[in-house]
Amino acid sequence: MAKSSEKTTTIINNPSGDSGSGMGMVFGVIILVVVGYLIWVYGIPAIQQMQSEGVQINVPSSIDVNVNQTK
Repeated sequence: MAKSSEKTTTIINNPSGDSGSGMGMVFGVIILVVVGYLIWVYGIPAIQQMQSEGVQINVPSSIDVNVNQTK
């Protein structure tokens, strides 16, 4: 087979400079604030209710100590 003398041209299209205004970051921060608020309002009380109550001790408001015993 004969060697071809044709040359292929490689074209590289570099992307143009992005002139974005950072709206993606603004939306990301807003979403993080909303998720954080929802965790603060609903998540923390739910976690506190799931914790074990422990031992419940009822102390009466007044204690009657009668030292005079009847026989």
